[in-house]
Order: sequence, then structure tokens, then C-alpha cells
Amino acid sequence: MSTIEVLDLILVIVILLILLLTFLTVFIIIKIRNGKPKKQKERIDVKSTEKKDTTTNLITRNGVGIDSIYKFMEFDNIVDNMIVRKNGKQYVMIMECKGVNYDLLSEDEKDAVQMGFIELLNTLRFPIQLYVQTRTLDLTNTIKKYEKRTDAIKDSLYKLKTDLNDARYENDLKKTKEITEEINKKENILEYAKSIEDYTIGISSNKNILQQKMYLIISYFPSEYGDISKYSKEEINDIAFSELYTRSQAVKRSLLSAEVNGNILSSEQLVELLYVAYNKDESETYTLSNALEADYTRLYSTAVDVMEEKKRKIEEKVNEDAQKLVAKSIIKADLISREERAKKVKEEAQKIADEYKNQISEPLYNETKRQIANATVNEALNEEEKRRMIKRK
Repeated sequence: MSTIEVLDLILVIVILLILLLTFLTVFIIIKIRNGKPKKQKERIDVKSTEKKDTTTNLITRNGVGIDSIYKFMEFDNIVDNMIVRKNGKQYVMIMECKGVNYDLLSEDEKDAVQMGFIELLNTLRFPIQLYVQTRTLDLTNTIKKYEKRTDAIKDSLYKLKTDLNDARYENDLKKTKEITEEINKKENILEYAKSIEDYTIGISSNKNILQQKMYLIISYFPSEYGDISKYSKEEINDIAFSELYTRSQAVKRSLLSAEVNGNILSSEQLVELLYVAYNKDESETYTLSNALEADYTRLYSTAVDVMEEKKRKIEEKVNEDAQKLVAKSIIKADLISREERAKKVKEEAQKIADEYKNQISEPLYNETKRQIANATVNEALNEEEKRRMIKRK
């Protein structure tokens, strides 16, 4: 092999080595470039996951986190007749105002109301908000009160009827008359109460009757007090309550000069206010009291044992039937007793008539016997009672 051929072979080998090194270098660069975005992507995913965990609830739907309900609602909690907002940075107290019919006032009274309102505006040293809420007229509680009173009248009426049977059994005419008059009064009252109850139910069933409730919203920011970082949460609540209560009382006194009565809402009333605000349509058919009585906030639901419930209903039915049977038995026993006494009275009257047979004419005697035989139970007993009264006198 000549020298030229050896040099050509070496050159080819060198060129192949250069190409191999170039290929390896390109491969390594591509691999490095592809690896770096992947790591960045993983870091981004971790950060976004951590961020989601802090802003979403534990509940997920189709693998996607759902925002907490507190993010939708504009308040955090209700405590001590106050609404807590913005993670404790704002406290709100609400006052319900019951106004006066301005159009029915005289000119002097209108001027007094206007001056009172001007005085309110001049004495304000803090911001307030006016809020008007329109609701369907709810007379459920009023109807329940009427039903309770009607049931009480029915119970007293039933007791009077029992006393009347006892008085008749004792042949106490005076007491019988008094109880009868009292029963008539109670029956009239019961009829009137039922008519009012039916009328109220009719009004309540009309969903077109609306009422407007007016509220004054008074806010307080704990930052107004100064540095609150050294105070606990309970102490901050006490400070906010004290300040808001003072402001509310000042507004209340100013409203009185304008003939407007103010009332600070309790925690339960605040819940009802917010419930209606967030559930305008549902609140008309499903009130807050119904929602609370349904115990939807409980972790599990319980019910009365079926057998115990059946026993209770059976006992109630037995007691009810027993009371009815006693009442009927007393009435029947009273009728039987009255009939037996009336029979004895007639026999005694026949004997007396026979004693006077020879002293009166025969037609008169026959008519007397016929009248005695045809006398009713009440007539016979009334005559007996008259004779007793005569003997007492």
C-alpha cells in the first residue's frame, strides 16, 4: 500500500469520527432542550395544584374542584347579632325600621317627621345603608295562634257540656241554666273564631299580597380601632359589638324623633333575612322555619321507631274512644235515670189523683189521669222540682 492510500484511509476515518461526534452532539443538545420544558411544566402543575387546593372545596365533580359556597356568599359568619364579612375585617349590624303613614299625618306632624329625619342625618358620624326587601305576606304563625286558641275554646266547650250533663243528673236547674247560657256564649265565640281563622287562611293563600320591610345597615371596621393584631378573635368581636350597638342605639333615638321605630335584628332574624335574600323564589313556599325543622344540617337523620309510633297512635285512639264512650254512657244513664224517676212521679201522681177521685167530678178525674199519662219526662221532673222548692220554702 502506498503512502497516498494510507493517508486517504486516515482521512476517511477522521471524517467519520467527526460526523459521529457531530451526530452525538446534536442528539445530546436535542435531548437537553426537550427535558427542560418538561421539568418546568411539572413545576407549574405543582404550583397550580397547590393554588387550587387553597381556593377550592374538597368536593370535586368529574375531577374538577368546586369553589366553596363561602366564595359565592358575601359574608363569613353570623355571631352576636352581627354579620362578619371579609375574614373579620368588617362587622355589620342591621336594624329593622317600622315607619309611619306619612300621607295620613297633619301638616304639623309632617314637619315634625321631616325635622326628625334632618336631625338623624346631622347626627350621623358614620356611613349607613338603606335596604328594602319585598316578601310575600306570611301569616303562618298567626294562623297557628288562631288554631291554638280555637282548640282551647273547643276544649272548654266540651268541659262545659260535661258539666251540663252532671247538673242535669243532679236536677240543679239553676246551675243547668247558667251552664247552658255559658255554652251558648262559647259556641258564638267559637263560630266567630272559626270565621276569623278561615278569613286569615284565605288571605295567606293569596300570593299576590306583598309587604315591604325596610332595614338600616350599620357597618364597623375593626381597623378603625387601631392595631388589632394583639387582640384575639373573641376580643375583636366584643369590640365590634360594643361599637355597633352604640351606633345602633344612637340611630334608634334619632329615628324616634321622626316617628320611626327601630329594632336591632337578632342572629336568627339575620339568618332569615339572608335566607330570603339568597332564596327569593324558594322562600315563598319553603320558609326558613321549615328548613330548620327538617334537620337538613344534621349528619344523619333519625325517625321514631315504627312500632312505638303505632303504639302511641293506638293509645291516643283508645283514649279518644274511651272519652266518647264515657260521654255517651253518662248521657244514656242520665236519660234512663230521668225516665225511671219520671215513671215514679207519674205513679205517685196517679195515687194522689185517686185520693181525690170522690171529691172531683168524673170528667175532671179522667182528664187528670190522661194528662198524667201523657206527661213527658221533662214535665214530670219539672213538677217534681217545683214541689221540692215549695217544701224547702
